[in-house]
Amino acid sequence: MRIAPRFFLGLLLGWFGAAVTLRAHDPGISTAQGKLGAGALDLTTGFSPLDAQLFVPPEARTTNRKMTAAEFETVRSGLEAVAPELWAATADGKALTPRGTSVQLLPGDSVSFHVVFALPAGAAKIGLSATKLGLLPPAHREFVVIAGVDGKALVKKLVSAANDTLEIPLGAAPGGAAEAAPHEEPPTFWGFLKLGVEHIWTGYDHMLFLFALLVVCRSFRSIVTIISCFTLAHSLTLALATLNLVSLPSAITEPAIAASIVFVGVENLIRRGAEPRGRWALTFAFGLIHGFGFASVLRDLGVGVGGSAQGVAMPLFTFNLGVEVGQITVASIVLPIVWQLRKNPTFVRLGVPVLSAIVSAAGLYWFLERTIFA
Repeated sequence: MRIAPRFFLGLLLGWFGAAVTLRAHDPGISTAQGKLGAGALDLTTGFSPLDAQLFVPPEARTTNRKMTAAEFETVRSGLEAVAPELWAATADGKALTPRGTSVQLLPGDSVSFHVVFALPAGAAKIGLSATKLGLLPPAHREFVVIAGVDGKALVKKLVSAANDTLEIPLGAAPGGAAEAAPHEEPPTFWGFLKLGVEHIWTGYDHMLFLFALLVVCRSFRSIVTIISCFTLAHSLTLALATLNLVSLPSAITEPAIAASIVFVGVENLIRRGAEPRGRWALTFAFGLIHGFGFASVLRDLGVGVGGSAQGVAMPLFTFNLGVEVGQITVASIVLPIVWQLRKNPTFVRLGVPVLSAIVSAAGLYWFLERTIFA
């Protein structure tokens, strides 16, 4: 029986080690926007610099999250070679060849791939496949929106390496040009739900913050209060930011999230593992900041940008639901371990301070990474 607490503590320390060595907050998001015109389909796909560099040989890559113009020039030729192969397109089952491609580094550190496909007259259906997603991390998702001539969205889909295809039904327009036929947009409920779950599971900064709050909780009531305050706060700012009612740049929110981890870890150390009074208020305040971090995922996907309230409601609700499902799942696994460990006075006296110190160190590392070393 004495081995069990040490075993559980080893599991937690191992998880913390993995969290520190991995990138804390990398949702793996890209966007693709297409527009159907007279006899052509224009596709523009945007990737972060770190993701775009995975398309070129390792020796040509940099490790910077941001890319300078000089660094872009060193990988431009490799990216231009990939551009024609980024999408595979078909018209009624026949392969289409791109008639033009280009690659640009846009303001805001986005690598943009542009490709144009000529569409044959009378085509009934276009098929698209994001063939290069397999080169990106497994959790990567790409939100694809295809619009008609009037700019209204015709097809929306969240694609991944495992599900990288979509279809655009067409009809014959006057003069033989192809136009989008009326059809029902495919639902993305499960896609956004899964994205929310994956985001919280790979968002080690969010999970470490929540763990640092819960590791000193002494009652089920305080645990429920902490989780509820965190959920209410980040849901509020997630909604406000996605609906463009409140805006806070990631240059502020990401360091602030890291700082919140440092603060909670240090407070745990000062309190020597005891549960601080008023922790619920602190949780709510920091939860508001974490909500802006969650919102950046939906904003990167284009949700809430020039869209209607109806188009925002479903992604907002299902993504937040996915975050909560992922959060509750992790809590249901970790909390029984913590409760078991807290039965041992040695863990309360030594284990909690050790874990809190690791949390603080991880938060400090991410804070420096997002500020001084950004």
